[in-house]
Amino acid sequence: MKEKDFTQIAESYKRYIRRKWIVLIGSVLMLISSTLASLSTGSAGLSLSEIVQGVVGLGSEEIRTIIWNVRMPRIAAAIIVGIALAMSGCVMQNVLRNPLASASTLGVSQGASFGAAVAIICFGAGSQINSGGSSAAISITNPYLVTACAFLGGITTTLLVLGLARIQGVTSSAIVLAGVAISSMFTGGTTLIQYFADDVMVATVVYWTFGSLGRAGWNEISIIAALSILAFAFFFYHRWNYNAMESGNHTAKSLGVPVIFLMYVSMAVCALIASVSVAFVGCINFIGLIAPHIMRQFVGNDYRFLIPCTAICGAVLLLLSDIACRALIPPTVLPIGALTSFLGAPLFLYLIMKRGSMK
Repeated sequence: MKEKDFTQIAESYKRYIRRKWIVLIGSVLMLISSTLASLSTGSAGLSLSEIVQGVVGLGSEEIRTIIWNVRMPRIAAAIIVGIALAMSGCVMQNVLRNPLASASTLGVSQGASFGAAVAIICFGAGSQINSGGSSAAISITNPYLVTACAFLGGITTTLLVLGLARIQGVTSSAIVLAGVAISSMFTGGTTLIQYFADDVMVATVVYWTFGSLGRAGWNEISIIAALSILAFAFFFYHRWNYNAMESGNHTAKSLGVPVIFLMYVSMAVCALIASVSVAFVGCINFIGLIAPHIMRQFVGNDYRFLIPCTAICGAVLLLLSDIACRALIPPTVLPIGALTSFLGAPLFLYLIMKRGSMK
């Protein structure tokens, strides 16, 4: 090749990288804007100046309480859980070679929900708190036990899915259908446990399964954040391996990628962060499915940028969903799990039809 050709290739690569950085910076700006919008949303009706004063600790005691004890935990939970669910969906779609894979479609969230329900009802890891009316809320008294049980439920589902993926002749579509069957099995198990619980605990666990960012305190958020940071470090460290796996497992093996090891460890890490998120905020569906597909439209399948961009996109989607939950019927706060399901189900059907039209 001539020197001129090398120069053109280098310039084309620089433009390619520049576009990816623009998308990443734009995603960060959207996250900041969504955070500010979430801070200003609520029945208290705080102005921008009052919000700024409350954040820096200069406002009144009431404003500081609203900001740091009510809104900030919700925002932090939305960001961290959105990052965790989006990252898990992004990596699952890569290692399983299935664009429909995510914690919710493969039954990982439902398995984790079953494990958390076992911990709360059978092992007394949660207590019921009356909020002054007919509604009840759940307070997790032993977050480590709930996390462990949720992880066991999620990893059980993951092992079943991986076992099916290793069977010769099983298609990627069949894996998703198996995930639906596994979801039904764990949902039935959760219902069976509730059948033997008392009425108050049943109502409490049902309310918990709706999904709510408001129940996560700073301790729970810290646990999810620590695990999500470690998971991000692991995923980003293997970004080049994921890029190689996009060309197929045989190509990745020829390039020295430990495909089997990376598949199992990646799925275990995905199950861990998705299970912990479910344990503390309930089932929030389709974030892990939607976010990777949105960012692939802008950065492609380059996992150097797809992983961080997808993580930020998941945080933005969950923040916007939480804003909608609080703003649609004020002062009532709608369950965020229901809203994300309403938004995610049509996209899921669209992806299924798109895959069918491509065959």
